[in-house]
Order: sequence, then structure tokens, then C-alpha cells
Amino acid sequence: QVQLVESGGDLVQPGGSLRLSCVASGSIFSINGMGWYRQAPGKQRELVADIRSGGTIRYGDFVEGRFAISRDYAKKSVFLQMNSLKPEDTAVYYCNGDIIESSSKRRGSYWGQGTQVTVSS
Repeated sequence: QVQLVESGGDLVQPGGSLRLSCVASGSIFSINGMGWYRQAPGKQRELVADIRSGGTIRYGDFVEGRFAISRDYAKKSVFLQMNSLKPEDTAVYYCNGDIIESSSKRRGSYWGQGTQVTVSS
């Protein structure tokens, strides 16, 4: 079984910063990529950023240079540094892992439980 656990969500004022963390654990053979998605009330889940094992990084168009994703491969972790936060960044942020499970060697998309980010004065 594979688990992803996020942390770091909080209430922050507009213009502030937050750093989200996610660690993967369990029956992991290898990790192809890790990333962050978000879902605001009444909206679809959308890509915030992801990073592949080869180093390729994608950001959602709304990021506009404000966020930075990074990975610690040894610790099976991914981080999202968010700066210049706006009220429209308010959402539940989910960690995602493109992971090959060790016993079955099957590739799957795994999700964390989500962490709430609220940007408000």
C-alpha cells in the first residue's frame, strides 16, 4: 500500500507565503513523478505543479512565477513553495504521486488527503 501525506496548509494573508510538504511511504518500487493539484469549492481539480524524475517541471498557467516545486528523491518527498499568495489561491491542495507499487509492479496515481490553504485578510 502507498500513502501520501501532506502538511503545511494554513491561513495566510494576501501577499504571504506558505511551504507545502508531501511525503510518500509504503510499498514503493519507484516514483516517476510527484506534484501538486488544487481544488477550490465548486471548481475542478487543477494542476498546480509537477516534477518528473528526469527533472521536467510543469506549472499551471495561474502560477505566473509565484510558486516553486522541488523534490527530495531520497526522502520520497515533494515541496511547494508558494509566494505572493492571492485570495484566489484558496483551495485544498492535494499531493499526487505517479508511483510503481513494489509488490505488483503496477503503476498507479496516488493521492494524499489534501491540505487546506486559505488566503484571506
